[in-house]
Amino acid sequence: MEDELRCPVCKQLFNNPVLLPCYHTLCLNCAVHLQQSASSAHQPTSQPPSETSDTAQSTEGASADYQEVDKLSILSETDSGVVCNSRPNSYVGTPNMQGLLFPPLATSALSLACPVCQKVVYFDENGAHNLPKYRAMQNIVDKYGELKNLTLKCQLCAEQPGQDATVLCEQCEVLYCDSCRENCHPPRGPLAKHTLLEPLAGKASLRTRGKTKDLQCAEHEDEPLSMYCMVCKVPVCAICLHDTRHTSHDVQAINTMCKAQKTELSQNLQQLSERARSTTEFIQRLKSMTDKLNENCVEFEEVVISQCDALIEAIEARKQQLLEYIRQDKEIKVRVLKEQVATCTCKLQHTTGLLQFCIEALKETDSAAFLQVGSMLINRVANVDITWHKDMTASPRVSSQCDLTLDDKSVARAIDQLNFIQMKPPSAPSIIPEECSAENNSVTVAWQPPPTSYVEGYVLELDDGSGGEFREVYCGKETICTVDGLHFNSMYNARVKAFNSTGEGEYSELIGLQTAEVAWFTFDPCLGGPDLSFSEDNCSVSCEGYEHRVALGSVGFSRGVHYWEFTVDRYDADTDPSFGVARIDCIKDQMLGKDDKGWSMYIDKQRSWFMHANIHDQRSEGGIQPGSTVGVLLDLDRHQLSFYVNEEPQGPIAFQDLYGVFYPAVSVNRGVSVTLHTALDPPSESDDT
Repeated sequence: MEDELRCPVCKQLFNNPVLLPCYHTLCLNCAVHLQQSASSAHQPTSQPPSETSDTAQSTEGASADYQEVDKLSILSETDSGVVCNSRPNSYVGTPNMQGLLFPPLATSALSLACPVCQKVVYFDENGAHNLPKYRAMQNIVDKYGELKNLTLKCQLCAEQPGQDATVLCEQCEVLYCDSCRENCHPPRGPLAKHTLLEPLAGKASLRTRGKTKDLQCAEHEDEPLSMYCMVCKVPVCAICLHDTRHTSHDVQAINTMCKAQKTELSQNLQQLSERARSTTEFIQRLKSMTDKLNENCVEFEEVVISQCDALIEAIEARKQQLLEYIRQDKEIKVRVLKEQVATCTCKLQHTTGLLQFCIEALKETDSAAFLQVGSMLINRVANVDITWHKDMTASPRVSSQCDLTLDDKSVARAIDQLNFIQMKPPSAPSIIPEECSAENNSVTVAWQPPPTSYVEGYVLELDDGSGGEFREVYCGKETICTVDGLHFNSMYNARVKAFNSTGEGEYSELIGLQTAEVAWFTFDPCLGGPDLSFSEDNCSVSCEGYEHRVALGSVGFSRGVHYWEFTVDRYDADTDPSFGVARIDCIKDQMLGKDDKGWSMYIDKQRSWFMHANIHDQRSEGGIQPGSTVGVLLDLDRHQLSFYVNEEPQGPIAFQDLYGVFYPAVSVNRGVSVTLHTALDPPSESDDT
C-alpha cells in the first residue's frame, strides 16, 4: 500500500497530511507551497465569467440563510472544477473552522488547485493551514514507518528528503536534524521551555495527545464528541445538538455511525477482495499459460524442424534420383557415340584398304592382268561411293549437349507458400438474412464463412418447428442449403456452425423462417404408377389403360389442416375414380384404398363409398360428372379425413386416427381425367354442418 501513503507532490511518505475538499491528500508543507493568490487562481473553464459573477453576488446573503442552505450537500463540485463550501465558516470534519470561502469573495486571499484533479479551493489569509489534518492517514504512515524501520527525516531541510531527524519538538510538532535544530530551534528564549524528544517517542506522544484532543468538541471545551450529524457529515457534542445548524438534521450516535460505516467498508472491501482474488487467479492462469505456451512452442519448433528436415531429405533423395538420371543419359549417349565411332572406323578401314588395293592395282603394267580385275574394282569403288551416305551418316547420332532442363518453378513456388495455418476451432459463421427464404414447406439458409478461420465444413441444424430440440439437417462444405419436407405453417429456427480438424466452433445467431400457411403442390410423375399421362404443369392426370393407376402429390403432410380439390375434366366411361391420401410406398397399380396404405373415397355417377385396406363402407348418395369437383380435407390436428363433392360434404367424416406422413393421391383409369387445385382455404366449420 506504499503508493497510497506517498504525497503526489513530493513523492515522499505523507508528513502532516491534510485533506482537500475533493478528498485528495497533500503534505501540509506541500499544500502551503502550492497555494497562490486568489486573484491569480485558475478561472473556471466551463462556466462563463458572467455566471461566476452572478454566483459571487448570490452568495453574499448565504450566511443569513445558512439554516436552509445547510440542508444541502456540504460540498458542491461544479463542472468548473471549483470546490465550494456551503457554509463560509465550516468544513467537512471541522465544523468551526474559518477560512474556506465561496469564490471569489473579496475576503478570499489564497487559493489552491488540487494537483490530482485540478479542482480549486479558496481560503482566507490563513491559507492551507485551514485544511483539516488527515489523522487516519498520519496514523497509518507512522505505523508503516515503524513496521518498515524507516528513518524519520528533518522537516526543515532545504533539500528533500532532508537529513535524518534527531529530535522532535513536542510543542512545535516539528522534526529537526542537528543542523536545523541549532539554526531554527535554539535552546534559549521562549523555546527553552519546549520539550525535545527522540523522533519515534515524540511521534508516539503526539499521537496520544492528538487522540485525546480529537475526542473533545472544538467548539465546546470538555464536551466529548458523542454524536454524528448525517447532513453536515461532522461529529458533534451534546451541546452542538441545540445549535440551530443541527436542529432539523438527522443525528446518530458517533459509535453507531462509525460501526455502520466500518461494516459497509468491510463489505465493500470483501467484494473488492473477491475481485482481487479472482484477478490473482487470472494472473496465475496467465503465467501458467505462458509456461504452457513456452512448452508448446518448443514442441512445435521441434515438429517444424522435423518437417523441414523431412522435406530437405526428400529434396536430397530427389536430387540423387535426378543426378542418377543424368548419369544414365550420359552413359547412353556415350555408348551410342562409341558405337558410331566404331562403325565409322570399321567402314573407314575397309574403304582405306580398298583404296590402297586399287592404287596398287593401278601400278600393274600387265594390261591383261589389270583387265582381269579392272571391271570388278570399278564396280566395287562405284558401289562404295554410292552407298557411302547410307552406311556413313554425316552427323552424330546423339547431341553433345544435355537435353534436359530441371523444372523447379512449381517446387520453388511451393516453398514460398510453405507457411503456417491457424488451426483452431473456427469462429461462428454469419447468417445472410437477405439470402434466406421459406417457400411452401421448404426453407433455404445461406451463411458466410468466418472471416479469419480455417474451415473444413459446416453443420446446419433446425429445430422441430415448435421450439423443440435442434437436429442436424446438413453437413458439408457448401454455404447454402435448402431443406424440404418440413411442416406447413410452422416457424423453424436455424443455426449453423463451422468445424475443422481441431474441433467445432460456436453457433451462429438464430434465424427464424416461417413455412407457408397453405400448401401448393402438383402431381409428382416420379411417384406415380405406370401408364399415367400428366399435363405439362403436372396438375392434370389421365390414364389410357383399363386398370387403375395411382398418382401422388409432390408433398407429404404430417401436421396441420390441408384442403385441395380435383376437377373432373373427362368422365365418359362406367368407372370409379378414387380420391384421398396414401403413404409414399402404397401400391401404384391398383385402385387407391385397396391396400392398407391408402385411404380413399371412390365414386361413380350416382353414389360413393369410403375404402381402406379393401374394406368398403359408408355408402353415400350423389355422384360426379364432367365439371364436378371433389374436395379432400386432411385435418391432422384432429387426425381425420373428410370429402366434399361440389363443395358439399360427402357423407360423414371418412377416417379417424390418422398419424404419420400422408401424400395427396388419386387413382384413375381409361375415360377419366382430373385436374388438381391447391393452396385452397379449408371449408369452415359452418360449411361442415
